[in-house]
Amino acid sequence: MDDERIFDEMWGSDAQLRGPYAQFNNWFDGEDPRHLRAKQREAEDLFRLTGITFNVYGRAEAEERLIPFDIIPRIISGHEWQKLSRGIEQRVRAINAFLYDIYHRQEIIRAGRIPEALISGNEAFLPQMIGVSPPGGVYTHIVGIDLVRTGPDEFHVLEDNARTPSGVSYMLENRETMLQMFPELFSHNRVQPVQNYPRDLMRSLAACAPAMTASKPTVAVLTPGIFNSAYFEHAFLADQMGVELVEGGDLRVVDGRVAMRTTQGYKPIDVLYRRVDDDFLDPLNFNPESRLGVPGIMDVYRAGGITIANAPGTGIADDKAIYSYMPEIVEFYTGEPPLLKNVPTWRCAEPDALAYVLDHLDELVVKEVHGSGGYGMLIGPTATKRDLAAFRKKLKARPGNYIAQPTLSLSTVPIFTRSGLAPRHVDLRPFVLVSPAGINITPGGLTRVALKKGSLVVNSSQGGGTKDTWVLED
Repeated sequence: MDDERIFDEMWGSDAQLRGPYAQFNNWFDGEDPRHLRAKQREAEDLFRLTGITFNVYGRAEAEERLIPFDIIPRIISGHEWQKLSRGIEQRVRAINAFLYDIYHRQEIIRAGRIPEALISGNEAFLPQMIGVSPPGGVYTHIVGIDLVRTGPDEFHVLEDNARTPSGVSYMLENRETMLQMFPELFSHNRVQPVQNYPRDLMRSLAACAPAMTASKPTVAVLTPGIFNSAYFEHAFLADQMGVELVEGGDLRVVDGRVAMRTTQGYKPIDVLYRRVDDDFLDPLNFNPESRLGVPGIMDVYRAGGITIANAPGTGIADDKAIYSYMPEIVEFYTGEPPLLKNVPTWRCAEPDALAYVLDHLDELVVKEVHGSGGYGMLIGPTATKRDLAAFRKKLKARPGNYIAQPTLSLSTVPIFTRSGLAPRHVDLRPFVLVSPAGINITPGGLTRVALKKGSLVVNSSQGGGTKDTWVLED
């Protein structure tokens, strides 16, 4: 990438301080660097004390790691956020409409807008969901839309997270940490709050309860257990919402309802916020070896006896081959052109696209269509000759398993280093709640930052960190 083309969110492309950072810059210029270094250490201690960690799979050494946190906030103006929100809402509505359609009449396939093989041959498509209408017509109750910025008014969607998006607990803890350490910053900057998210999540989930719910809905969070990489978040959200955190062994089907074990016996659940993948949700309907799910829960679900959030089968909307058709999907269901751009994408299943990708492998980012967390991908410009040769073999062997994209000039945001502020690449995951009552987008989201100079990989599992995201009032 050409460094001159990289847009810095604090200093623009021409080293002129941008408006959203004006108040912050005045404050920062008056601070003693030694004091800020002490605050950075204090933030790390707070995270350690709170237990804000994640697990890394496939490592021989210690599995649990502290997520690096940077004290310099990422700041977005209210006007920028309004524009982004409209695009996010449009996209989420289209995803929900798409999911309803592919599990019912499949009008988009009949219209020839996407190929049938993209659905029928997709391992994330669940035949068990055909003809099933979830309560309130909501498939994606909680969505994370990953965005990257390439200019003052240029945002692209990097990927959609409609299955079990994670990271919202870090968004909340980042804000809590900043409020605790720099209260004066919030008195000088009118920052929109994010702390209402757990309450909003609870209300949104309750609004999706099945029609048969008699009174106040009973909500629970289903976790695979303490060894899951996002277990901290599962426990955090259950605690913040004031609901039970349950594992598969705590649940059973009783009189046609899914019920959880309590000291007073089994109590029926109306809404289950599940953080267990489809394949492990019900050993009677999916993977018979699963010990993480609930035998028979899908039968209760199909009968309208429980809401599962997010709905089974939503993972197909995360598929990166489906992603490449999102402009067509948005236009088909909304009747409008997409407000948010996709990153140009080559589908390696197509012979012409595969030929182009193989010829330009050292320039492109290649991803698995079902991949996540930064695993199984190739960043061509930083790959070794050995990496390129190995990936070339993978592509030729299973071309349909991959898509490729250009290496974008991701925007940078300053981080705090021993020598002062230094630019690092970032992405943004806003969190969206969907219910029959409407769509609620928390102002901000999780900013992930590549802490290594020049790196484009922001995933915490790959050495990235996080920072607080501010959306200013207009």
